[in-house]
Amino acid sequence: MNNEQSNDERDELNDEQNDGQPVRFDTKIAVLLREDLEPWQRLNVTAFLVSGLGTTLPEVIGEPYEDADEVPYLPMFRQPVLVFQGTKETLTAAHGRALVRALPRAVFTSDLFTTGNDRDNRAAVRAVPTGDLDLVGLAVYGPRNAVDKALKGARMHP
Repeated sequence: MNNEQSNDERDELNDEQNDGQPVRFDTKIAVLLREDLEPWQRLNVTAFLVSGLGTTLPEVIGEPYEDADEVPYLPMFRQPVLVFQGTKETLTAAHGRALVRALPRAVFTSDLFTTGNDRDNRAAVRAVPTGDLDLVGLAVYGPRNAVDKALKGARMHP
């Protein structure tokens, strides 16, 4: 596919190739949350995690929106974000598999609930060795099969 094509053009090509069937992406955006989080924490962690993907991987972002009155809105992801949950052990194992597969990823550790800004968040993560991170959330992006393998053992969030 031509790199100069917009996401909409690629989606239209996929639609034509699929005879109007829903677009099936060859990539996946997934968030894995630790199952013991409070509801507000789940929402907060998910929002922070996916913001990391959208800022570094422009191919995941669609075109800007506009309503019938031509009021513009910001673009969003061009594909669904699947949210999973699992135990602390599931999250740790998924993180390790994401690292081995070199998948683009974002992490949220329990320490980030006690900080109030980006500088302190980054310092909190930097202070802990990779194997000792107390992960409460992980976002990954990549080929569907690789993401599925990284999240093995996780289940869909209810």
